[in-house]
Amino acid sequence: MSTSVLNAFWREEDGQDLVEYSLLLAFIALAAVTVLTSTSSSLNKLWDTISNTLSSAATSAS
Repeated sequence: MSTSVLNAFWREEDGQDLVEYSLLLAFIALAAVTVLTSTSSSLNKLWDTISNTLSSAATSAS
């Protein structure tokens, strides 16, 4: 009896979608972290440029 239960459990595919979606979500999260890490220095430079420009404009306006 235990062999037939194990065989039925092995052939069951109900949780297959959950595993596939979990792997897809993990891949997307890893890709997002990689992209954000690689663009963080560019974003910091852009933010510094904007900040400096606004500071200069505020100083010259007053």
